[in-house]
Amino acid sequence: MKKTAVVYYSMSGNTDYVSKKICELTGAELIRINPVKEYPSKGFKKFLWGGKSAVMKETPALEKYSFDAKEYDLVVLGSPVWAGTFSPPVRTFVKENKDKLQNKKIASFFCSSGGDASKAAEKLKNFIGISDFEDVLTLVDPKDREKGGDLEKISSFCKKITDSDE
Repeated sequence: MKKTAVVYYSMSGNTDYVSKKICELTGAELIRINPVKEYPSKGFKKFLWGGKSAVMKETPALEKYSFDAKEYDLVVLGSPVWAGTFSPPVRTFVKENKDKLQNKKIASFFCSSGGDASKAAEKLKNFIGISDFEDVLTLVDPKDREKGGDLEKISSFCKKITDSDE
């Protein structure tokens, strides 16, 4: 069985919820990344600051985290969707580890409050500089609006990424 890391950022808890489910189902190691300066999590400032940061492709400083790409066969990147793209903390993580991610198998998942997250996946894939992900999972507010199909989607995603070498 290959060794997997789930690296993610979560503001409202949806990406955290999915990350933990993936780890439960795959035995992956959980690595949460957080910006040194947290984003506002409520009201207009949340959308203004977070959206501006995403659109401007900012790379906020991250709190110390432990990640050694050599330890993993597969890296799963998880992000909320902000302004149609992946979150700035994930941008920082990829920027800091871009060279180390080039020869890794990479999967991704995105949590949004609605709409199509495929553009965010495409932007992340292009930013990493890879031709494709092992798989991509997109969910709409899975923690807040848990639907019967979300757990099946997460399970199917886990099966696909763990079976990709076999």
